[in-house]
Amino acid sequence: MSITLKELIERHAGGVRGGWENLLAAILGGSLTPLIPKKVCDDAIMDFDGLIAAQTSLGTAAIIVMDKSTDVIKAIARVIEFYKHESCGQCTPCREGIAWMNKIMARFTSGNAQAAEIDMLWEISKRIEGHTICALGHGIAWPVQGLIRHFRPEIEARMKKYSAKASNQALQWLRNYFTTLT
Repeated sequence: MSITLKELIERHAGGVRGGWENLLAAILGGSLTPLIPKKVCDDAIMDFDGLIAAQTSLGTAAIIVMDKSTDVIKAIARVIEFYKHESCGQCTPCREGIAWMNKIMARFTSGNAQAAEIDMLWEISKRIEGHTICALGHGIAWPVQGLIRHFRPEIEARMKKYSAKASNQALQWLRNYFTTLT
C-alpha cells in the first residue's frame, strides 16, 4: 500500500515485458475494475484514495498488466463475455445489460460498429451500475467504462479501418461485376 504502481510492477513483480515504456494499460483490482492507460499508471499510488483519483479501485488487488501487444478492445470484450456467462440472470439490468454489452463489444472487436454505439455502450453500463441486486452488475460496467474513458480513439480507429475495408471490398466487388459484364 501507498507505493506507486510503477514501483510495484517494476520492483516487486518482475516488470513489464519489454520495459515500462511498453506498458499499454493495467487493471488494478481484478477484472471487474476500470483499466487505466500507461499515462495514468505512471503516477498511480496503490492505495484507496490514490486509485479513486486514478478513476479505478483496488478491488481484489489482482493486477493485470497489458503491454502494447495487447488488443485492449478484445481483452475487455473477453471479460464481458466471461461475466455474461457468470450472471445468474436474476435481475433484469444485469441479465439484459450484460447481453447487450457483449453484443456491442463483439462488434467493437471486429470493427463492425458505428461510432454512436460507443455512447450507447456507455449508457448501458451506467444503467446497469447501481441497479442490480449483487455487485456483479456494478463491476461489469466498470471495465467497459474504463475502455471508453481511456481508449475511445482506438475504438473509433478500428471502426474507421473496418469501414474503409468494407468500402474497398464493395468497390472491388463492383469492379469484378462490371468486368464480367464487358
